[in-house]
This record gives sequence, C-alpha cells and structure tokens, in this order.
Amino acid sequence: MEIFDQIISTFSDFGNPKKRVFFGYLFLSVLIALVWLIVAKRMSLSKAFWKIFDKDIFFSKSSMADYKIFVINRIFTFFISPLLLTQVAIATAIYFALHSQSFIPAGVFSNVNIVLVIGLFTFTMFVVDDFSKYLVHRWMHRFPILWAIHKVHHSAETLTPVTVYRVHPLEGVLYSFRGVFAQGTTISIFFFLFGNVVDLYTIVGVNILVFVFHVTGSNLRHSHIDIRYWPWLERILISPAQHQLHHSVAEEHFDKNFGAALAIWDWLFGSLHLSETHKELEFGLDARERSSGYNLKTLYFQPLLDIRKILIRRIRKFSSAVTSWFTSDSLNMH
Repeated sequence: MEIFDQIISTFSDFGNPKKRVFFGYLFLSVLIALVWLIVAKRMSLSKAFWKIFDKDIFFSKSSMADYKIFVINRIFTFFISPLLLTQVAIATAIYFALHSQSFIPAGVFSNVNIVLVIGLFTFTMFVVDDFSKYLVHRWMHRFPILWAIHKVHHSAETLTPVTVYRVHPLEGVLYSFRGVFAQGTTISIFFFLFGNVVDLYTIVGVNILVFVFHVTGSNLRHSHIDIRYWPWLERILISPAQHQLHHSVAEEHFDKNFGAALAIWDWLFGSLHLSETHKELEFGLDARERSSGYNLKTLYFQPLLDIRKILIRRIRKFSSAVTSWFTSDSLNMH
C-alpha cells in the first residue's frame, strides 16, 4: 500500500491545480495550440493535431531523459522537503520582527475593504513571486557556480511541458527557498498591515493570477509550438515563443528573456528579446560546453564536478593573490 501511495504522490502534480502540469491546464494548452496552428498557421485540423503530438519530440532521447528526471526529482523532493524551511516559519519570523519596530503600528490598514485587500494581496503576491523568479533565473546565468547547476535545464534539445521539471536537485532546493522567502515575506507584511481583515486560508489560497497564467497556456513555453504575441504585449508578458528563444543556442539569444510570466523585468533591465518569425531554433547547450543531455549520470553529477573545479580554481587564485601580496609587502619592508 505504501508503494502505491508513493507512486500516486510521484505523479500528483498532474492532478494538482496549483501545478503547471495539472491535466486541465495541459488540455487547455492543447486547445490553444490547435487554434493557433489552424488560424495563424493555416493548418488543417489533422495536420495541427499531429504537429502538436509529434512523436519525434515526445519520444526523443532528450524528452525521455526529461521523464526519468521528473520521476527521480519527485522522489528526491519527497525525502528532502521536510528538511527545508517552511513558508509559515519565515512568515512568522518576519511578522514578529515587524512587531519589534514602532515606526508603523500593527493593523494600520485593518479598516480597508476586504475585497480591496484580497485584490491587492493577489496582485502583490504575483508580482513579488514573479520578480524573485526573474532575479534567481538571471543569477543562474550570471554566476558560474549557479550556471553549472542550471545548464542541466538548458541541456534539453527538445521541449515538452515536462521539461520544466528538468532541473538539478540543487536548483530545485534553491527555487524552493526562493518561493519560501518571497511568499513568506509578502504574507507576513500583509498580516501585519491589514490585521485579520483576511483570514489565513484566504491569504494562502490559490492565486487567481497564477491560475490565469496556467489556463492561458503556460505549458506551451516548453514546447515546439511557437505562439507569439503582439510586440507591445511581449513587452509585458513572456510569450511561449520568447521563452523558446531563451533556450536557443544562437549567440544573439544568450541571456535573454529571463522572465517567468512578466516580460516587464526583461524590458526594464535590458534582457528583453521579442519573438522572431520564420526562424528555426536549435535548443540545448552551445558547442563550447556541449555535454550529454540524455545520460542521467552526467546530468546529475557533472554539475557537482564543475562546481568543484570552479571552487578549486578560485581558491588557488585567492591563495596566489595572498602569496603575492605578502611577498611584495616583505620586499617593500626591506
């Protein structure tokens, strides 16, 4: 019975409406893709259907590796999650820290209309969570140690909705902490400012904007269906085609479109790239750091070896600098 429960738990994301791969969102993504291919690409219904369910995509070596990583990482999460800081713990710590200051009194906005508070919280939670995703994602590409981990995700040579789970366990832990801090901070601040206007269950409920993000085709970001938006809209929201461009090996696409849902962060900080028409994209890692995107041993252990090399190189550089400083200082004294 325990084995059966474990199997159910491993695949529970497909039945959880808070997860991107919830079967309802996947079904809606298929419908959106069909409409796009039929209306925008002028395909017949049957051709559009087979385009979506292209066996060369879903049964490629890269995709098969995705499926295996999904199962392994879900099992890993089952064992490691109890060791991670909880959102409630972070929220409670910040909540009491806010009470220790006297500049702003607790519950200062407790008389605000409850509907307004719920709307404000929903919007704030979405924006803070999305911005934190942008920052961490950009850091993943900026710092070599983090890139050593994140390039597991970018090693995918074909994209399917399950590719979102193609991450090294260390990246999963990092993103878990990101979510805990972003959401825990927002929750604690709202409780402090608005008091009991909204109860805890309303505050930590399903965010309507996240729901809208998923029902409008979030799964198509990791797919071969290059749905584009109008240029003005792609400066506000990341289209599926823009995120696919982020996975491109083309040099002009490097370090572009880090946003999860909102493109405004990329627009503000100079990393925005609008989608392109009539251009075939190649996914994966560039030739300089190409490694097996199919071998699980490589995908799980190569990042650890890369991190070790980076740390050793930095330690040696630091030791050399210290030695040089002491040597030059000693010569000056004489």
